[in-house]
Amino acid sequence: MKTSSELPAKLARVWPLLDERTRRLLAANEARALGHGGVSELSRACGLSRKAIAKGLWEIETGTAPPPGRIRQPGAGRKKLTVHDPRLAGALERLIEPGTRGDPESPLRWTCKSTRSLAARLTRRHHPISHMKVAQLLHAQGYSLQSNRKTEEGGDHPDRDAQFRHINACVARALAKGTPVISVDTKKKELIGNYQNEGRQWRPAKKPVHVQGHDFPHPDVPRAYPYGIYDLERNTGFVNVGTDHDTGAFAVASIRGWWRHEGQRLYPQTLEVLITADGGGSNGSRLRLWKVELQALADETGLSLTVCHFPPGTSKWNKIEHRLFSFISSNWRGEPLRDYETVVKLISRTATAKGLTVTCRLDRRKYPTGRKVTPEEMKRVNLIRHAFHGDWNYTIRPRPSHLT
Repeated sequence: MKTSSELPAKLARVWPLLDERTRRLLAANEARALGHGGVSELSRACGLSRKAIAKGLWEIETGTAPPPGRIRQPGAGRKKLTVHDPRLAGALERLIEPGTRGDPESPLRWTCKSTRSLAARLTRRHHPISHMKVAQLLHAQGYSLQSNRKTEEGGDHPDRDAQFRHINACVARALAKGTPVISVDTKKKELIGNYQNEGRQWRPAKKPVHVQGHDFPHPDVPRAYPYGIYDLERNTGFVNVGTDHDTGAFAVASIRGWWRHEGQRLYPQTLEVLITADGGGSNGSRLRLWKVELQALADETGLSLTVCHFPPGTSKWNKIEHRLFSFISSNWRGEPLRDYETVVKLISRTATAKGLTVTCRLDRRKYPTGRKVTPEEMKRVNLIRHAFHGDWNYTIRPRPSHLT
């Protein structure tokens, strides 16, 4: 038996080669051989606590040591921070959501706030956390750290940030009241035919799908114009696939289709709808036809339609981009959109682990371009501009003559 003076030298030769489990068992075995006082002797010789050595003795006597490949028993160790603080993940999501950006073609998102500032804010809100743990939680929630690179998003409007805060406040109030909030936009037009679709899909080795070598088709080649309506509260999408042109009339017809097929059933008691939309395109803030058609929809349904437009150059911030369109693109990646039936089926079958479901229909109606809205028509629009940026934020109410 080794004397107490020889123990440190004996253990020092093998100690760096052992992990926590084997160190504990070796020290316990030596203490067992020493007999009375062995635990204290080994604790002084190797530096392990008496509690750790006692645990090793118990594991040797009961044969319940961790299985090979593990250092501790299954379930042992410090609990995750999200277990101790179940509201932490939600608090982080709410903290970064108003300032979140996303690539419209990718489910990944990124936030402008640093992990240190997020950790400081969470700590002040009684969720103590380190900046390293914030980074881990962000990755777990689907965010990624992007390179610091300048991109052109158009000129920054001086009221851009204030408009984002205004939109978030309007959305929060509407959701609290049970008012439907929909995010709308037109996805990029798609060629119908045997043309390349970006992305890859699983197929037998060396058997790719053969498509046209060039995608510069004749103007007569059909196109698809998917106009989406995303319900923020219910995490559902409604897509109207147009076959003619993307006009203001087509945009409002798509919203009308959502209301008739889903909205009036889901929100039978509502008297208003909040719409968040881009500042340009078929639902642009300056487009007269968009407002005239919204007035017709308000008169038909009796709904007050409040619209909040995103500032110029910030279309990627619209929630429909990264909560609906990105998943549609992911679902049909690598699949040639040979006909309209393929487009409708692929969109309808889009789903996510968080419960997104999508309804899709084909719209073959004609929406001619070039329609001029006269000043007289605009005067008949019952439009109430908001106090803050009435050009971006306004409500169109049913005209009294159309109320029953």
